[in-house]
Amino acid sequence: MTPTTETMVGIGGAAESTDMVLNIGPQHPSTHGVLRLKLVLDGERITHAEPVIGYMHRGAEKLFEARDYRQIIMLANRHDWLSAFSNELGVVLAVERMLGMEVPERAVWLRTLLAELNRVLNHLMFLGSYPLELGGITPIFYAFREREELQHVMEEVSGGRMHYMFNRVGGLKEDLPAGWTARARAAVADVRSRMDRFDDLVLGNEIFRGRTRGVGTLSPETVHAYGVSGPLGRASGVDFDLRRDEPYLAYGDLQDTLRVVTRQEGDCLARFECLLEQTHNALDLADACLDRLAELPPGPVNQRLPKVLKAPEGHTYAWTENPLGINGYYLVSKGEKTPYRLKLRSASYNNIQALTELLPGTLVADMVAILGSMFFVVGDIDK
Repeated sequence: MTPTTETMVGIGGAAESTDMVLNIGPQHPSTHGVLRLKLVLDGERITHAEPVIGYMHRGAEKLFEARDYRQIIMLANRHDWLSAFSNELGVVLAVERMLGMEVPERAVWLRTLLAELNRVLNHLMFLGSYPLELGGITPIFYAFREREELQHVMEEVSGGRMHYMFNRVGGLKEDLPAGWTARARAAVADVRSRMDRFDDLVLGNEIFRGRTRGVGTLSPETVHAYGVSGPLGRASGVDFDLRRDEPYLAYGDLQDTLRVVTRQEGDCLARFECLLEQTHNALDLADACLDRLAELPPGPVNQRLPKVLKAPEGHTYAWTENPLGINGYYLVSKGEKTPYRLKLRSASYNNIQALTELLPGTLVADMVAILGSMFFVVGDIDK
């Protein structure tokens, strides 16, 4: 029998103080796009988190400078591909403010209606996909069913399913198809009648509540420090909504219907609850807009524009309450037909930065639950 030799290889005490660096992404299925998270771990606990962005960067802000005021709408509606109508809206509001342009009343109410329908479409995607990331596959099927109901009416009025291109400086592209308001009202009623599925399937699920309650708590101080907005900020008790606090479009006349949903817990469950309740309220706002449109006499939905549209020299800032939070455009004009500068402040960009404060101290197993509850679109970060 051949004698054997045993060798003990020591790694010393350094192993106890060595952290593991874990890359999540940039192609991880739970990141809603191409995002990379650089995590430093101590065992299974995260000690440091760094969101690494830029993998989808299109340079849209630079491209704004090479397109005229009609063409930049195409660039603006693509960064948050779930909120295309709302993205267009911010641009045209900024240009109209520079021009001192008054938009026809019918166009104002139509814009408000379509913005709220777009809000529901955005929220339904996250109401379905977030449970999917935690292992619940059924809600995504219901979410897509309800989305299709509203997508049909949005597609009929604009011709687009995601990138509507329906806003124009001075109003909207064209008036509504005959009978469209009745079909839109029926779609809103159908979606509302089935929204309780998310209460039953998701909020009533003890596994979902166990994975989200008390997990990823975001403090109001962090919300203010990082400029977090939208349902994320309101879930932490920051009661701020531009539709109520600085009304634009027809929101000033909808204060009796508008309800700003807040929570105090600031955890993953609170963020989901805010999103769900806000969806219910958006459907109510859509009905209120349809009621008002039924009372308005026929009229124009846009202003006649000169062949070459030039904004006067100056600057302005227009911000809107997009589905994911505050979306702002800082427009600088030198009196030419193209913007001299157009800086975009997107909701997802600020919201995702809070992960540097939110993830440290949590477990790797809770990382996907926290990440999914941030409700971001990567194109809105890498604009």
